[in-house]
Amino acid sequence: MPVIFFDIGATLADAHLEPDGSVTLQPRPRVMAVLDALRKVRKGIISYPGPGDSAAARAAAALHEAFPDRFTDEALVHWGAKNNRMIFDQAVASTGGVPADDCVFVGEDAQERAFAREVRMRTAAHPVFAVAAMENRPVLRAQIELPVGLGRPELTGAVNETEAVVVQIASERIALIMVTTQGAETLERGGFTVDVQGPVDDTAAFPIRDDQPI
Repeated sequence: MPVIFFDIGATLADAHLEPDGSVTLQPRPRVMAVLDALRKVRKGIISYPGPGDSAAARAAAALHEAFPDRFTDEALVHWGAKNNRMIFDQAVASTGGVPADDCVFVGEDAQERAFAREVRMRTAAHPVFAVAAMENRPVLRAQIELPVGLGRPELTGAVNETEAVVVQIASERIALIMVTTQGAETLERGGFTVDVQGPVDDTAAFPIRDDQPI
């Protein structure tokens, strides 16, 4: 069975440093629904907790507070820098024999996904596409046009119900999205015009610095 590893900061949650030095994680939109849909799939973490000897312990406490009972296999939780392939090799080794190409890394940072692919892991730029990556289905860049009578609220509602993520609102009627073929078909049935432009590959949805904690 595949194993899906998630980055935390800007992928699963937004991190906040509290005055007492602890970390609070606020789950990002749609993440809890994704994790609940994957409740029967083995899940792990590959994330940078920040500097200091106690950073990993703080991050682990925040993870379990924000996502209770979602990441219960401690062997699959890996804290460390993602600036080379080493931590991804360690993650694959921790699965107990699952081949690298049956492992998925979900993270918003394009360079980190590139390191994961060096060890033959599949990758996804957003948790919404975790199942697509697990099933080896591509995620595509696309432009979506809002017809007369449908606005941003309708676009948000339609996107949230399928395998699609808005990357940028380009104008009042145009948005740039990431989407699977399945998601594009759903959006077109909803009245939107979807112009698929090619695979996402190493495109980042929400780029952050490599040294960004969590």
